[in-house]
Amino acid sequence: MRFGTLRLATGKDVPALFRPDGPVDLLEEAARRGLPPPPRAGRDFVAAWTARDPALQDLVHQARQSPRALVPEGSFRFRPPVPDPRLVIAVGLNYRSHCREQDREVPSSPLFFAKIPTCLSGHRDPIPAWPLTGQLDYEAELAVVIGRPGRDIPLDRAMDHVAGYTILNDVTARDLQRQERQWTRAKGLDGFGPCGPWWVAREEVPDPQRLGIRAWVNGELRQDSSTEEMVFPVALLVSRLSQGISLQAGDILSTGTPAGVGVFRTPPTFLAPGDDVAIEVDGIGRLENRVVDPAGL
Repeated sequence: MRFGTLRLATGKDVPALFRPDGPVDLLEEAARRGLPPPPRAGRDFVAAWTARDPALQDLVHQARQSPRALVPEGSFRFRPPVPDPRLVIAVGLNYRSHCREQDREVPSSPLFFAKIPTCLSGHRDPIPAWPLTGQLDYEAELAVVIGRPGRDIPLDRAMDHVAGYTILNDVTARDLQRQERQWTRAKGLDGFGPCGPWWVAREEVPDPQRLGIRAWVNGELRQDSSTEEMVFPVALLVSRLSQGISLQAGDILSTGTPAGVGVFRTPPTFLAPGDDVAIEVDGIGRLENRVVDPAGL
């Protein structure tokens, strides 16, 4: 199953099921069939789906087969799959190749940092080239959507708390990252967290450690790796993050990036207005965003 959030022409955000032939507005589908409305798009929806809410299960089953349910192309825009997470946590230096490309040792424990949730944007949303940075960079990442709340989660139970997976571009202002010696602004500016297009239910991804991950800039392949190369796998990250921190449904955990980011190319190659960035993760989908001059937003 693929779920996400659409913003309709009315300005309303609705939960959506993404079928191969297009998205279904689950709120409209419930009204059409006289079924209870689905939970609000975002973390409420994630929590209900993970808990196997029977009314939601029935609605999704009906929506998978409805011949009249599709939202017409051009009548919506993509929102972040979970537009209202409490937490967006990412991991630094979690691919061996990314450590090698910057001559860094592989860390002995996960290097967690927070991204500001307001940085999130959707598939096809612009990446602003804010004037306070001249070194705008991309990072292709597999992101985990937490489904079941928990704290101090044992490693052997960690995957029970995962609702599914999405794609996140951990956009970074490298000059701010270097100057400020911490990453809050460098990775947290508005539009620095393109995410989506949807989240894929955990059951659809048998092994999150065997997924190809790739990034292109203007059609040029820049990152080409596999989640096998992670230093710390998904289950360990979830378990370790939960030590002393209560995780809730809808929280996002982005799991790091492989080699090939712009700052470590020879010469360094940064993003500029007009550049197109595309990221694919096998079994998840393709996230596309264009860099723009924020004066036009």
